[in-house]
Amino acid sequence: MKLKLSKRTKRLMMLLLLIPLLLAVAIAIFLHTPSFGRLPRGARLERIRKSPNYVDGVFRYPVKTEVMTGSKSGLRTMWEFITEKRKDTKPSQPVPSEKADLTALAGVDDCIVWFGHSSYLLQVEGRRFLVDPVFYKAAPVAWANRPYPGTDLWKPADMPPCDWLVITHDHWDHLDCQAVKELQATVKGVLLPLGVGEHFERWGYPDGMLTELDWNEPADLGGGFTVHCLPARHFSGRGMTRNKTLWASFLLKTPSGHRIYIGGDSGYGPHFREIGQKFPGIDLAILENGQYNADWAQIHTLPAELPQVCRDLGAKEVVTVHHSKYTLSKHAWDEPRRNEDTLEKQGIKVLRLFMGRVENLWK
Repeated sequence: MKLKLSKRTKRLMMLLLLIPLLLAVAIAIFLHTPSFGRLPRGARLERIRKSPNYVDGVFRYPVKTEVMTGSKSGLRTMWEFITEKRKDTKPSQPVPSEKADLTALAGVDDCIVWFGHSSYLLQVEGRRFLVDPVFYKAAPVAWANRPYPGTDLWKPADMPPCDWLVITHDHWDHLDCQAVKELQATVKGVLLPLGVGEHFERWGYPDGMLTELDWNEPADLGGGFTVHCLPARHFSGRGMTRNKTLWASFLLKTPSGHRIYIGGDSGYGPHFREIGQKFPGIDLAILENGQYNADWAQIHTLPAELPQVCRDLGAKEVVTVHHSKYTLSKHAWDEPRRNEDTLEKQGIKVLRLFMGRVENLWK
């Protein structure tokens, strides 16, 4: 017996079939908007394929690393993170901060200015390094990851001219498309992990401005400055594809012999001890301290591991970042500050940063 459907039912069935298709097309178009950047290609991809850290089509940390380490699936973990109610993950009042006049830094000695999360400006021996500046969107859509009140005071126009823009990896909370596009006219060059330059070229940066480095590769920055690109235990990607670009930490050597470790994002791993042994006498280590959770324990440093990271590096002084601006995990928003207390109780010297304030180094 042939089932006869009404015109209304047929239209409804057609609509139900079209909705997934239209949704898929919309997602595909969205993922190809400029802010997502572009996957490496051409000569850049050929260079990537020669890297010892590129295995079976992706970059890999030497020790097996899982992005999600909990017993639940990644989708379920993220759904619970979005939907469940948690206490104290956001401040009830605006975060204390100040907006220093960064155009007046010319007469200031070596210093650091922190803009919240992992964005900061280093001025060392006459050179300026602007690290992971995120001033607009820390997610593909702005509403998904809003900064706390009091932490959104800065824009690219507030930054002074800089010698180097430093990007540790291409995650949205470290690489802000609009910010780096607006900064192009005020920076002389960009330091990047291998492959990340593809995003910058799509956004209008000429290849001559980009210095892309593989792990354990140095670069002479001129004037007695040297930088070493070093491992980190993390991952990369701005869209649906992971680990096609490299993520990194950096060791900056100054003409006078100061050594500054820019840690980026990293779970605990043997690379910290190896870096401390290869570069003894690190004067300042800038380390991730926040957005950690047992469900992703291998890609972010847990509080219990942070003191060991400091000991492995042998750093004389530590600054902690990756906190106090966004809620990307389940811990209390101000818990990273208490982690700094723990470091000090264990005899580790901590330079505590006040957001937006010019803090002198080597006190």
